[in-house]
Amino acid sequence: MVLPKTCAGLVLTPGAGANRDHSTLVAIEAAVDLPVLRLTLGTTSVAKAARIVTEATTEFADQLGVETTDLVIGGRSFGGRSCAVAAADGLAVGGLLLLSYPLHPPGKPDNLRVEHFGDMTVPTVFISGEKDPFGTPDEFGEHIGAIAGPTQMHWVSGGHSPKGKQEAAVVALVATALR
Repeated sequence: MVLPKTCAGLVLTPGAGANRDHSTLVAIEAAVDLPVLRLTLGTTSVAKAARIVTEATTEFADQLGVETTDLVIGGRSFGGRSCAVAAADGLAVGGLLLLSYPLHPPGKPDNLRVEHFGDMTVPTVFISGEKDPFGTPDEFGEHIGAIAGPTQMHWVSGGHSPKGKQEAAVVALVATALR
């Protein structure tokens, strides 16, 4: 995995309309041996959510007595996108963990959400469902090369919101990425 070998903590964000208690975020927290901050973003504005991520990450690093570069940030869908934008806008972190990243809205592959990819310089791990309507394996293959930092893409069966065995596969990949 491309994430840093040492990580002092993890900041996790939910998809749009979800909160910090989303089952995947809770399962990830239980599976990793790290301090975890789960956020509720409470907005559908990427710019506002990116500011919330930046402020919370800075406060979490202060609480842990580490630099923000010692943390990995990320989340599901909108939350992961917001973390990616925060990092692209200058939040110095150790890595990004992007689950079910919304490359584009379903059915609108020309409405890409990749303008910030060239400014993402930290190690980035994507984990998505093979049948996710927000981005297919081929579409991701066309666009993740624009990311300046090292990247890895992992696929699980299922769609945008993995459940059961698919969710367990996501959690296992995250735990492996953070070891």
